[in-house]
Amino acid sequence: METNIATTPFGRRSMTLGMISSQVTARAVPKDAIVHKWHVFQDIKDARIALGATDRALAILDALLSFHPDTALYGDSELVVWPSNEQLIRRANGMPPTTLRRHLAVLVECGLIIRRDSPNGKRFARKGQGGEIEQAYGFDISPIVARAEEFKNLAEAVRSEKKAFRLVKERLTICRRDIVKMIEAGIEEGVPANWGRVQQAYQAIVGQIPRTAPRQTLEAIAEELEGLWAEVREALESFVKTQKVDANESQNGRHIQNSKPDSKIESQSRSGNKDEAGANVTDTDNVRSLPKRELPLGIVLDACPNMLWLVKGGGGIRNWREFLAAAEVARPSMGVSPSAWEEARTAMGEQQAAITIAAIYQRQDQINSAGGYLRSLTDRAKVGKFSVWPMVMALLRAKLDASKTTGTGAEAAAVDLEMAGKVVRTESRLEISNALRRSLDKPGRGS
Repeated sequence: METNIATTPFGRRSMTLGMISSQVTARAVPKDAIVHKWHVFQDIKDARIALGATDRALAILDALLSFHPDTALYGDSELVVWPSNEQLIRRANGMPPTTLRRHLAVLVECGLIIRRDSPNGKRFARKGQGGEIEQAYGFDISPIVARAEEFKNLAEAVRSEKKAFRLVKERLTICRRDIVKMIEAGIEEGVPANWGRVQQAYQAIVGQIPRTAPRQTLEAIAEELEGLWAEVREALESFVKTQKVDANESQNGRHIQNSKPDSKIESQSRSGNKDEAGANVTDTDNVRSLPKRELPLGIVLDACPNMLWLVKGGGGIRNWREFLAAAEVARPSMGVSPSAWEEARTAMGEQQAAITIAAIYQRQDQINSAGGYLRSLTDRAKVGKFSVWPMVMALLRAKLDASKTTGTGAEAAAVDLEMAGKVVRTESRLEISNALRRSLDKPGRGS
């Protein structure tokens, strides 16, 4: 007795080496083998890319497996299913017949199923006298049993690779976050280090991360970042240890205790570097006798021409707003922390603090710690013992002396200094203090 279950013709098809290999593998399946078809199907889904299967092809394989009535597949049982194309399309959630045929070919090429064609190319099952199937033509799913162990190993390798990829992505994320936070902390706390170089190194490494990259590439970048992380961490830890040593020594009377994190830097600035920016601040014992009016922008720029380097496009500084913007650029480049800058602006006023930054920037090559020096001047400003006038005057005097030495620009420098002197003399009700006179009269002072 012959029952024609499906009559969809396949037409003529070519035989490939992949198909022959699949058939050989299927014939080698142990007779006592038994697998759970949906467990194997999950392994196939996980290893889909390694097997070369498509999403549509797996949807068809899912449908084919559903036509086998048993969940457990045995190596010694008949594993051929013979659904029609219409039945497959319905169970595969609908797709054009051409798409169905294309992805069935993918399943065959990947060795996931084997075609068992009838002489006329149709799919059907021939039953015997007792109703048992004697011969079936359609799709043989025996590779699911024969290659189950292979699919499992492939799936585990894919899962391990995904896990390793996820871990290296987490390493990159955590490392990037920690480095950014440590750089901010180092600048904020005044830790002595070339933070500009550290930021450049960080950006250079991060710039290597592509949108899509293999795990090996990301691991190499992660190792570079971790090396930078260790370098920054060591700098911060060394600074913390130094602060603890200083704190212990101060308790023994050898140092004056300072609760600020950058006390070591600031103590150096306040003791040995008070004249670093060109200002005779120590001698300004009567700041109230200095002019109360603001310094003209032109005089400040003549005294601090290096600020012009910070202007984009080299367009110059035309007003105080642009001057303040340039100071905002100069501040982090010198390693001045945001807290030191905010404290200076509160104590001196925004414009006076910007002039102070400009003066420090002009002589930064002679200053060990710009942040510590700014804090020292801020402390003096809080008690009314600081003015930007002596700093600017001293810088102009240094410019004049340098011009005399080189023999160039002496006349222009003299005009700048004379102009500043006229501004001072216009304050008729105020008298220049002896300290300021000594500052202006001392040749070469303030460099």
